[in-house]
Amino acid sequence: MAFVRPLPGRPVSRPVGVLIVDADPSQRRSLAGMIAERSGGRFTATACASSAEARAAVRERPETIVIADLETIGGAGGLTDVGAARTTIATSANGSLNMAIAAMKGGANDFLAKPIGAKALIERLEAAAASWHPKPISPVAPRGTVANADFAGFIGRSAAMRAVYDQIRRMAPSRAPVFITGDSGTGKELTAEAIHALAGPEAGASRPFVAINCSAIPKELMESEIFGHVRGAFTGASENRAGAAELADGGTLFLDEITEMDLGLQAKLLRFVQTGSLRRVGGSELTRVDVRIVSATNRDPFAEVDNGRLRADLFYRLHVLPIHLQPLRERREDILPLAESFLAEFSAEEGRAFTGFDADAAALLEAHSWPGNVRQLANVIRRVVVLDDGMVVTAAMLPESIRQAVRQKGATALTPASDRTPQAAVAPYREQERAIIENALIACDGNIARAAAALEISPSTIYRKRQAWLGPVGAGA
Repeated sequence: MAFVRPLPGRPVSRPVGVLIVDADPSQRRSLAGMIAERSGGRFTATACASSAEARAAVRERPETIVIADLETIGGAGGLTDVGAARTTIATSANGSLNMAIAAMKGGANDFLAKPIGAKALIERLEAAAASWHPKPISPVAPRGTVANADFAGFIGRSAAMRAVYDQIRRMAPSRAPVFITGDSGTGKELTAEAIHALAGPEAGASRPFVAINCSAIPKELMESEIFGHVRGAFTGASENRAGAAELADGGTLFLDEITEMDLGLQAKLLRFVQTGSLRRVGGSELTRVDVRIVSATNRDPFAEVDNGRLRADLFYRLHVLPIHLQPLRERREDILPLAESFLAEFSAEEGRAFTGFDADAAALLEAHSWPGNVRQLANVIRRVVVLDDGMVVTAAMLPESIRQAVRQKGATALTPASDRTPQAAVAPYREQERAIIENALIACDGNIARAAAALEISPSTIYRKRQAWLGPVGAGA
């Protein structure tokens, strides 16, 4: 049983290292032989028989795909002992769903049950490598986005947004499922559109992008919306109708707020993801479609799984390439560029002459916490443009609710930007980074995979950071 659906291979520009960790010499020889014979030189394989050897090898070359036998390394919990490889594929002779889930929670990126076929092996290696080495792509803005965007319709040059842009570039050429998390209003659908638009013709960019909001459609109609229906399937079904999955054939199906989907429908969606086939409501004929699924939620998906509102087997099918969008309050340097872009866009639409913000208005915008994120900021700017006149937005033009919220925080937002002095006692970035990671580990009871998912970074990043903090002794422990 393969836990993650095999994905079409995609050539990479240089050989990628593969490290086979297996105590069985025949297994090491077999996998290495498959890679040598079937990969066309795209991968180079080495092998070892223990976690200690693997850790040393990965430390020398972290840009490696590790294929780790769970029995060799002591189970899913032993994945942390293998080291901080770029990608880890767990294998086991026990190909149960529980084993696959345990491996993914333990930090594996993929799971393959033994015996492993050459075709499945090469497909998984190519799918992993495709997310590392995508072909160069020009940032083309998807539909409905501003022309002066910094990247594919986005405005923002903060470190957090640059990391998101890099993830989108890497993920776009792959057909692997993407799972986007972030607060409401952070741009999850725009992210999905960018992934689709930057995929390139071969990966479906020329095919449809179809979005479904799972929280906006009554659950009794959701199955028909996704899978379609035949005439007479229910009251009002006067004709055959294709659903979103069929309409997106060859392209991208975006399932927004997927944690709001009914559990019964989640089971049917899981079957669709597994088989690539669907049956319209009321119909008997199976239809095969090829879609890339991008899912999104504003909730903690791991908590939703634990609470039984999101099926674990469906989640781990869809949570292959995760992206997390930081709230606007965590990237304040993006607030003014966004506000200026919205001001220019809405002023042109409404025939107004606004050209910018005065210092007090800018300070207020930067100091506000923006619980509604980018969507709230856009609404505030549109309100100003519609209700006021002038060339410069002043603090008095902004909603009283924003001025009041800033005053309640005791912020210094009303001080003109030119008069402000630097904040004292700001901790260095490396110290803040360490505190964030360690707090996440505490919150997740030391589970590195869970902490990495919560922070939306790779588990290998946490491993590398901890090795750097602890030094050689801690790294080898």
